Formats: sequence, structure tokens, C-alpha cells
Amino acid sequence: MRDWYLDRMTNTLITGANKGLGYETARRLIALGHTVYLGARDPERGQAAAERLGARFVQLDVTNDASVAAVAALLGEQPGGLDVLINNAGIAGTIGDPRAATAADVRAVYETNVFGIVRVTQAMLPLLERSQNPVIVNVASGLGSFGVVLDPNRMESRVPALAYCSSKSAVTMLTVQYAKGLPGMRINVVDPGYTATDLNHHSGPQTVEQGTDAIVRLATIGKDGPSGTFQDAAGTVPW
Repeated sequence: MRDWYLDRMTNTLITGANKGLGYETARRLIALGHTVYLGARDPERGQAAAERLGARFVQLDVTNDASVAAVAALLGEQPGGLDVLINNAGIAGTIGDPRAATAADVRAVYETNVFGIVRVTQAMLPLLERSQNPVIVNVASGLGSFGVVLDPNRMESRVPALAYCSSKSAVTMLTVQYAKGLPGMRINVVDPGYTATDLNHHSGPQTVEQGTDAIVRLATIGKDGPSGTFQDAAGTVPW
């Protein structure tokens, strides 16, 4: 006899999903049969994106406690709750000479890229804990990898972005700590690679489909899948 959860759709929440990597991830997961809750701060853009994809729009500002709590309450009322959380929302902040980065500049980036992940994850954990196969994917960057940015052969070693790079390093450690503390969940972090999105003024050489390969792969793992890993499309990324 089949377990009941094998016969229902996987419920997935994606933050920052009205464009770029989040949007493409939503498109691909919907094609795989997921019910996707598309989170976005802007209600008009978010609703329009959800309608194009066949997703369900939820207004979500990852920097706002009340906004996050409202989405958690809404998802708690839905059949099946929540199975997959993809923490994708992020901002770039100031790029260039680190002497120009003030504490306020860094704080603004961390509020979305780091504290936003903690805020959303904390709110969604009660729902994920009720899932038969709870999965969290945190979207970081090769720019947050010490091994990558210290490699002179890598493009990332030449990008001066104090706030962004350090925030993405924090995301990798958040992932490790969550994975260690929540062994019943599959929790991993992803480097999408240098992908053409609004975040980099579409300067990246990769398409959004290429940039979402690792995200989709780790969002669809089973109970025997990895946890506490840092991966890109090709495999393991150095910490």
C-alpha cells in the first residue's frame, strides 16, 4: 500500500521568486509537479509572475517579521503544509573598494541575505517538521566560498564585494549549523554560478536554467539525499 504523501504534490515556498533564479526555479519545479508558493515583496510583480507560471503568490518581505509570520500562518492552513523551502531572496549591496562599505551598508545586505534566511527558516520549521520529506535549499554564491575567492584562477577572486561576499559566507555556515541541528531534514547550500540576472545587470555568462540546475537538484532529493553540503551544477564547492 502506498503512503499517502506519495500521492500528493510537494508544497514548495521560494523567496524572492518573481524574477531571475527564483522565477526559473519556480517554473522548473512546477513542471516537476510541485505546488509552488511564489514569495515576492512587490504584490503586483509577484502576482503577475505567479499567474504566468501557475504558481500561488504570497506577499513576502524576508526582512519583516510580520510579513514572514503571515506567510507561515497562511501555509499552515493549506493542505499538506510545506515540504520544501528555498531561501533565494538576496541583494548585492555596494561593490568596490571595501573602504567605502559602511556598517549601515553591510547591515542592509545582511538583513536580507542572512537574517532573512534565519527569519524565514525559523518561521517555517514547524511546518517543515510535519513533512514526510522536509528539504531546505539556501542560495549562496561562489563569492561566499573561501576556497573559491582565494583561487587566483577563479573569476570570483577578482570581485570586491565586502558585504555580499561575507554575507554569503555566513549563509554557508548557517546551512551547516541547521543541518547539524536538524538531522531529520535535508539542508544544503548552493552556488548557482555567474548567472545573468538583475543582481549583476545580466552580465553573467550562464542562463537562468543553468544557474538553477543545482537548486532544482537539491530541492528534489529524497530522504537518503545529502545534507550539510555546498554544491554547484558540477558537484561539491569548497568551503
